[in-house]
Amino acid sequence: MVSVGKIIRFDDVRGYGFIAPSAGGEDVFVHANDFGEHRQLVRVGLPVEYEAVDSDRGLKAVTVRIVESEATAIGNERRSRARVEGDDEMCDVLAPAEFTGAVTEMLLRCSPSLTGAQIIAIRERFAEFGRSHGWVDG
Repeated sequence: MVSVGKIIRFDDVRGYGFIAPSAGGEDVFVHANDFGEHRQLVRVGLPVEYEAVDSDRGLKAVTVRIVESEATAIGNERRSRARVEGDDEMCDVLAPAEFTGAVTEMLLRCSPSLTGAQIIAIRERFAEFGRSHGWVDG
């Protein structure tokens, strides 16, 4: 049965969080992999549709879908086009959360033994670098 809810907690580093069902009841565990290519869009307050099953630790989402109108709004809000000085081509300017999410994914794929503290330090430096080149908003 498909239910509706909102993300109430999500840890980007650990890759999991919880959904609060709109109809009330027990929070539902959700893993970042359940969002597929839309993982970088996950944030607190994001409305989702999901199916949940009982597990030995409580309810767990087995299928998750970001509510379409919200996903479209997030995609439009996060990306803008900007001209790079001295360049004739346009480039995407990323929102800080989208940029750090992408950097985190890259670091986890390339070096899964990095600690959370190391990942945070690296992505802060990357974000500073990105902002200085106009690749990241803010």
